[in-house]
Amino acid sequence: MQCRAGCGACCVAPSISSPIPGMPNGKPAGVRCVQLDEQNLCRLFGQPERPAVCAAFEADREVCGESTEEAIRILGEWERITAA
Repeated sequence: MQCRAGCGACCVAPSISSPIPGMPNGKPAGVRCVQLDEQNLCRLFGQPERPAVCAAFEADREVCGESTEEAIRILGEWERITAA
């Protein structure tokens, strides 16, 4: 599956514990990453500053569903289930 351009769900729903430029302590679940632009595209895409967890993410129907809203719901639920 290809990422849906402008989705951004993976940059909002999950928590990211590694530092992100502009978010040195990572980001909590449900908080929009500061590197997500107005078109919901990553400003760090392809850059060495992009966190490894972000670079390793691969779109999959099981995670991304059929829409941005569904992806946010799925990722949010997985975040809730796996929260420590």
